[in-house]
Amino acid sequence: MMPETFVFISIIIILIILSAFFSSSETALTAVSEARIHELALQGSKRAVIIEKILIKKEKMISSLLIGNNLVNVIASVYSTSFAINYFSDFGLIFVTILMTVILVIFAEVIPKTYAFSHADKLALTVAPIINIIIFVLTPATIITERLAKFVSGPKVEDEEAKTEELRGMIRLHAGNEIKAKERGKMMSSMLDMDAVTIEAVMTHRGAVTMIDSKSPPELIFKLVGESPFTRLPIYSGSPDNIIGILHAKELFRSLRRRNFKNLDTINLSELMIQPYFAPETTLLFDQLEIFRARREHFAVVVDEYGDFRGIVTLEDILEEIVGDIDDETDIHVKGVKLQPDGSLITDGSVTIRDLNRSLGWNLPDENANTIAGLILHESKTIPEPGQEFRFFEIRFRVLQKKGNYISQLRLWNEIGINTEL
Repeated sequence: MMPETFVFISIIIILIILSAFFSSSETALTAVSEARIHELALQGSKRAVIIEKILIKKEKMISSLLIGNNLVNVIASVYSTSFAINYFSDFGLIFVTILMTVILVIFAEVIPKTYAFSHADKLALTVAPIINIIIFVLTPATIITERLAKFVSGPKVEDEEAKTEELRGMIRLHAGNEIKAKERGKMMSSMLDMDAVTIEAVMTHRGAVTMIDSKSPPELIFKLVGESPFTRLPIYSGSPDNIIGILHAKELFRSLRRRNFKNLDTINLSELMIQPYFAPETTLLFDQLEIFRARREHFAVVVDEYGDFRGIVTLEDILEEIVGDIDDETDIHVKGVKLQPDGSLITDGSVTIRDLNRSLGWNLPDENANTIAGLILHESKTIPEPGQEFRFFEIRFRVLQKKGNYISQLRLWNEIGINTEL
């Protein structure tokens, strides 16, 4: 082999290796798991810390690697062309050009990038110190290219909604088809919704809340507390909108125990009840969860913008949005819904759309109404009379009872079949 040919081949191999290095590094650093790198950085990995610093300015990293990669490729092309002109005919020039193109595509692009994509974390940790030096050396060139790119494409827009959807897609992608994995995926997706869903959507509406009049006789109080599935009951004075306290069933029992279950007529609710905590219906689930933690509360009275009583929300209501229904021995599953022999459902108007969707696998919209009665009013744009029927969202609704302007009971048919697991 002639010395000139040996030198040419050696230089070309070095340039191909450098090109492969830049290509694989770019792929590895863009495909690296940022979550895993963050965990490694917290554990004290210096290379992981370097990667985090590099990824903070990802555009600068990409610009540096593209500049280095293209510089190497151009040098390889120019050098091979110059060599071919000096030592080969026109046909040899064409042959060398084609051969160099094939070699660069296969050995400097396809193979390195394929390997880097499959071993992104490992390769990124390996090349991080070298890439950090290259970024520093090429900083002047990258500044020019970044400013030119920003001038052409405009400023970068941070789309938080797009980031949330990307995270939601990653959760679904990694959940797989296993039942447990799907359940974990649902929980994580539900946590993302906590910044978008208000307590109005998960609260128990006032129509389903057991309440106690402050002037009720002891016998009625015992009856209400004993028959209610709830352990905390709001106490009102005069009007149900005037909530003056919360009675905990445990406190009532303690009072009875202290009296040895005697002199029951002398029980004073004002001594047993605690001050109510009021929460606006527009409070987000995440914010309400933080408030519960800070106040060490499990129970809040929900009011609207006028201060009128709307319902109650508990810590369990919020947790159920994440983990699904949490049933205990006193829970009534989908209270107010009864499955009929013909496959239809008899529901109270106060049943929430969210409970129906979650229990039956339906997809009724709950953006403009929280209860099934509210959905009928919103979609029909009327206050219907008993006997009227409507079809919305593949569900047939029939109004059965009405109290004043309030739809108190309906019958529902699912036009495409019903999930009977109530």
